[in-house]
Amino acid sequence: MNDRSQQLSLREKIGYSLGDLAANLIFQTLVTFLAFFYTDVFRIPASVAATLIFVVGMLGAFVFTPVIGILADRTRTRWGKFRPWILWTALPFGALSLAAFNTPSLGEQGKIAYAFATYTLLMLVYVANNLPYSALSGVLTGSMEQRNSLSAYRFLAVTFAQFIIQVLLLPLVLILGNGDKAQGFRNTMALFAAVGTLCFLITFFTTRERVLPISEKRNSVRQDLTDLVRNKPWLVMLALTILVFINLAMKGGMYIYYFKYYLDANALTQFLDHAGFNRFIAGINSVLTGAGMSALHWPQDAPTSAFSVFSAGGILAMIVGIGFSKRLADRYGKRNVFGGALLISTLFLLAFYVYPPDAIGWVFASYLLHGFFYGITIPLLWAMIADVADYSEWKNHRRATAIIFSAMLCGLKIGLSVGGALVAGILAFYGYDAALPQQSAAVTNGIRLAISVYASLPFLLGTALLALYEIDKALETRIEHELGVRRHAAPLATV
Repeated sequence: MNDRSQQLSLREKIGYSLGDLAANLIFQTLVTFLAFFYTDVFRIPASVAATLIFVVGMLGAFVFTPVIGILADRTRTRWGKFRPWILWTALPFGALSLAAFNTPSLGEQGKIAYAFATYTLLMLVYVANNLPYSALSGVLTGSMEQRNSLSAYRFLAVTFAQFIIQVLLLPLVLILGNGDKAQGFRNTMALFAAVGTLCFLITFFTTRERVLPISEKRNSVRQDLTDLVRNKPWLVMLALTILVFINLAMKGGMYIYYFKYYLDANALTQFLDHAGFNRFIAGINSVLTGAGMSALHWPQDAPTSAFSVFSAGGILAMIVGIGFSKRLADRYGKRNVFGGALLISTLFLLAFYVYPPDAIGWVFASYLLHGFFYGITIPLLWAMIADVADYSEWKNHRRATAIIFSAMLCGLKIGLSVGGALVAGILAFYGYDAALPQQSAAVTNGIRLAISVYASLPFLLGTALLALYEIDKALETRIEHELGVRRHAAPLATV
């Protein structure tokens, strides 16, 4: 493969990134609102929701992910190994996303059974879609520089999806449901399912697999697994992935409770007034009324509006951080940049513990700074996992991209299930009751601890683990060069 063939067009980068937009419309909803949906909308007890989220996450991690990884690495079609999975799962992903956020009229046991069945099926299809999608980035190009660029496009799409979910989902739920959250979730997820299905199809039709495996005897599953456990960078990245997603699930799922029950509503209203948000929204609502569209009014709810404003600011800060990521990684190496940015972002997360309920300005400042430094790490995680796949090929003379990514997605599922279960579990432990308009001091203190101290622990452990990750800037360059020579000289496997 020559240098020109490794270059990715703008069309392909955008087309590939739309797959992340599609997946993250659902993924970000699960991370941020699944516990809230189960406890406050579908009215499943918090302790049961914690168990359900954990059990399904473990199924995804230890059953669905390894099986799909093995199948994907052994898929041979005229479209390649990984692209077909995106096509095959596009429609089921959309349908199950809608089903998982439906609220049929059932008794408590029926609700639990329905939630378990729909979430399990959604997890299966998510793995069957996202694992090959993630592995696809490793075979679109062999250039690590192009992968860094692709990762930046990809996670700009992730950030856009996150913006839609964190800033607009709750208002959309209230608007499209006319105040009925159950109907609002159903209508909103129907919209996301349609957009997501279209984006997956665009991803399939605009990408091409270029990095074909060197012609060799097909590996056994046992050999693939042996290669994994002997791959020290893979072990580090697996642990790091678990820790990062524990943080994301715990933090993301707890924010809505933090705004609704911990922060002072009057202080939030004053903050929104001083920021000009309420005046801006009043103007928008006036225009909508004049146009006969009063049903689309932005809801007058301080926690919802503040959550949207804070999320918008945090996401914009992350976008700025993402913009610095590639330049810093090219200069200092992914490992060093990832570790430094992760540590600094954690310090701002810890600061949430010391803020009283009315310190809205300080909370907002820390929210922005945490978002900026965490944003620097966002494109690097999956780029580092792709580097681990190259490291494995360089070390073992065998390429097993999908099983490496499946192992990382296994870690992602473990992290999400543990973090998501911790959200509901912590609420249950401190005595949360969704039927109460105000929670006890014990509950609000538990929410504050969860959003700061508890959520920071995984990031601190992850930063320490990077000392064991040996793929630095010099080794990145060496691996890329030697694999390029090897691939150029060797015959290619047939598809």
